[in-house]
Amino acid sequence: MTQNREPDLTEGPQNTLDALAQLSFLIQGALSRVAAEHDLSLPQVRLLGILRDRRPGMLELARHLGLDKSSMTGLVSRAEKRGLVERLPSPHDGRGVLVGLTPLGRQLSSRCTDEMEQHVAALTAGLTPVEHALLRIVAAKLLDAAGQ
Repeated sequence: MTQNREPDLTEGPQNTLDALAQLSFLIQGALSRVAAEHDLSLPQVRLLGILRDRRPGMLELARHLGLDKSSMTGLVSRAEKRGLVERLPSPHDGRGVLVGLTPLGRQLSSRCTDEMEQHVAALTAGLTPVEHALLRIVAAKLLDAAGQ
């Protein structure tokens, strides 16, 4: 574990890149461990996370996950076989299909979310309330700039 130190606010973009990359590795590593503990792939656990609060169509899901149509179809089919998701007819498009969580999928998604929240809580335990707020603000700005 690294020592706590005051950040050098004069550090340049390369250090910003390194900091964001290392933070991404930490989060992705935790997410991969949570996925593996539940016999899920990383795309499957991401799928469950996206479906927590919406029932998107296949194209919207593919955009969120950065997958092509055939990969998206395979991902949803595998999750459907495990009883985690279901395909539903779109109320707005007779040919469209929406994807939603089943009760089992909702339960597993909730469990994975709780476990990730524990990882993030441990990771951010040393932050002050102001630092927590700043982290949320900076993350929101970066996501907004990326169109997320």
